[in-house]
Amino acid sequence: MQCRLGCGACCIAPSISSPIPGMPEGKPAGVRCVQLDEDNLCRLFGQPERPKVCGDFAAEPQVCGSSSEQAIMIMTDLEQLTSPQK
Repeated sequence: MQCRLGCGACCIAPSISSPIPGMPEGKPAGVRCVQLDEDNLCRLFGQPERPKVCGDFAAEPQVCGSSSEQAIMIMTDLEQLTSPQK
């Protein structure tokens, strides 16, 4: 599956524990990454400073669904299922 251009769900829904330029402590779940531009495109795409976890992400139908809205819902659910209980 190819990423949907301008989706941005993977840059919003999940938490990212590794440092991101502009977010040295990483990114909490549900918070928009500071590197996501107004068109929902990653400013770091293809750059060496892009976190490995971001570069390793591969779009898949079971994670991305059939729309950006569905991707946000699926990834939010996955985040909640895999996060340590507080």
